[in-house]
Amino acid sequence: MSDENILSQEEIDALLNQKIRDQDDQELTPEEKDTFGELGNISMGTSATTLYTLLGKKVKITTPRVSVTTVEELRNEHPVPFVIVEVKYTKGLEGTNVFVIRERDAKIIADLMMGGEGKAEGELDEIRLSAVGEAMNQMMGSAATSMSQVLNRDINISPPLTRLVNLAKDKLPFFEVGESDKIVKVSFKMEVEGLISSEIMQLSPLPFVKGVVQELMDIQQAAIDSLQGKTEAAVEREVKQEEKAEPQEEMGIPIKTVKFDHLEKSPSRKAANKIDLILDVPLEVTVELGRTSKKIKDILEFGPGSIIELDKMAGEPVDILVNGKFIAKGEVVVIDENFGVRITEIITPIERLNNLQ
Repeated sequence: MSDENILSQEEIDALLNQKIRDQDDQELTPEEKDTFGELGNISMGTSATTLYTLLGKKVKITTPRVSVTTVEELRNEHPVPFVIVEVKYTKGLEGTNVFVIRERDAKIIADLMMGGEGKAEGELDEIRLSAVGEAMNQMMGSAATSMSQVLNRDINISPPLTRLVNLAKDKLPFFEVGESDKIVKVSFKMEVEGLISSEIMQLSPLPFVKGVVQELMDIQQAAIDSLQGKTEAAVEREVKQEEKAEPQEEMGIPIKTVKFDHLEKSPSRKAANKIDLILDVPLEVTVELGRTSKKIKDILEFGPGSIIELDKMAGEPVDILVNGKFIAKGEVVVIDENFGVRITEIITPIERLNNLQ
């Protein structure tokens, strides 16, 4: 073999490095998973509040789990019918997200949306699928608002497309990806008061996720750099002022100038406090006077002058909820002809923060 056909060590190293980069592009680093999971946590937190408002039932969505999978693996792991809800971004982002809900859970949501008690009965006909689609439309609209706050730009979505598919058999109508192409799966556990306790999934193309994560990391790093720059400037000013002061003695004890160590930039982006990213995200505050349950026939008999008895005594403190979760009790007041609530009891800041996660 001639020397012309022999690769140099530099060329071999370049090929190996390119192969490693190509493999990295097909996966997510732990930091990327954490960042995308945090964004999902913020989005689904506001979505849970919206679903609570629509269904009249307390909704809890747990911290997400992020993984990279393929369509083929999805078929093997979930060989049952699911409701697929496809959400396309029309402004602010380019891409598509798909939400996967179990057929039984979709039936319960549809029944509640239509005024029922949340029974998983009957077929998911066009009317029931429309009801599920409307619930998801409201949920994803609030999630898009949260993402707008985090990414600092307007984000809009198109009305979602809802359909029933069997993951094991049907051709999956999303992303235009092959059976072995990598996609990102975000799994949430969703609980709807006494009715649903199961998993929902969010599926996204890998390039879309990497683009969003990189942008979020850049925003986070810029905030860290800005904060560190301000801190370093303040320390440097204080050091200069101290150096200008003359050493003094008081009561025979020598007084020395205090010198501060120079702050170095942290090499890790994990130093950022993640709560800083969501301080401007709007949360829905609800004051609950009381509750009751009525049958549909009773509700149809309501008219002007009807009185609905609630489960609270007159004068009893009302509950104050944030994102559908209890944080305080209070008493109703009137301020310039508007109702308000004065907080009388409240849980600790740590408990409040945990309730919002």
